[in-house]
Amino acid sequence: MRIATIERKTNETNISTTINLDGTGSYDIETGIGFLDHMLEQLSRHSGVDITVTCKGDLHIDGHHTTEDIGIAMGLAVKKALGDKAGITRYGHAYLPMDETLTRAALDISGRPFLVWLIDFSQDRLGDMDTELFEEWYRAFAFGAGITLHMENLYGRNNHHIIESAYKALALALKTAVAIDPAKKGAVPSTKGTL
Repeated sequence: MRIATIERKTNETNISTTINLDGTGSYDIETGIGFLDHMLEQLSRHSGVDITVTCKGDLHIDGHHTTEDIGIAMGLAVKKALGDKAGITRYGHAYLPMDETLTRAALDISGRPFLVWLIDFSQDRLGDMDTELFEEWYRAFAFGAGITLHMENLYGRNNHHIIESAYKALALALKTAVAIDPAKKGAVPSTKGTL
């Protein structure tokens, strides 16, 4: 089983996260930010990756440190669980419709972290979360995991649908990319021989 736990403690946050890439989509998430919990639950359920996250953060200031540091810790856990990446599919993409909204995610488990974020919101908050923090979570996750990640909302009006479709699209792309491809016979999917 490809499982990893990351403990991250700073003056701003205290986080523990465990990622099981070969799970069933079960989750136990307590970030202190209800809307972020909901999005991470969607990520787990639709990717099939088991995710546990507990965080005590400086929410009396705002949600920035908590959101970013959770992204970092989860990304590092994914990277650690992938190990040498032998036999993985490596690439994944998904289009996710949610009512009037359509969002696309494409990723490469490349070892070269990058984020393209083409998602805008028409309101400043969703529930108890600032919408600008979603980009921070995605960037931290991509850089922690060492993946190239492109996220784009193609159209939509409802802000809740836009971000939920983004997390579900990421979930489906991640599910494909981390899957073991039997045709690769355990080889690292790169002509370099390493990722």
